[in-house]
Amino acid sequence: MGWAYVMIERFVKYPEEPEILDIPIDDDFMNMSRMELCNHIGVKFGLPDGAFWNLQSTQKIRLGCQLARNFREHHRGSSEPGNE
Repeated sequence: MGWAYVMIERFVKYPEEPEILDIPIDDDFMNMSRMELCNHIGVKFGLPDGAFWNLQSTQKIRLGCQLARNFREHHRGSSEPGNE
């Protein structure tokens, strides 16, 4: 099924929103394909080559949530309420 998704991906046109939930999106991210965005995340977080791209959508979201929490805790020294 993954190969079919990759083939379809080449022809799908996604919305180009300069802001998502009132957060401005940088031009370099706006100009990246989904695969490039996934690879960018993989590189920034030291994941194996292509690993993030190959995850299912819910896995990507779940991992993104965990990475965001880890980043926030590391850089602010606090945890989110309700996560004992």
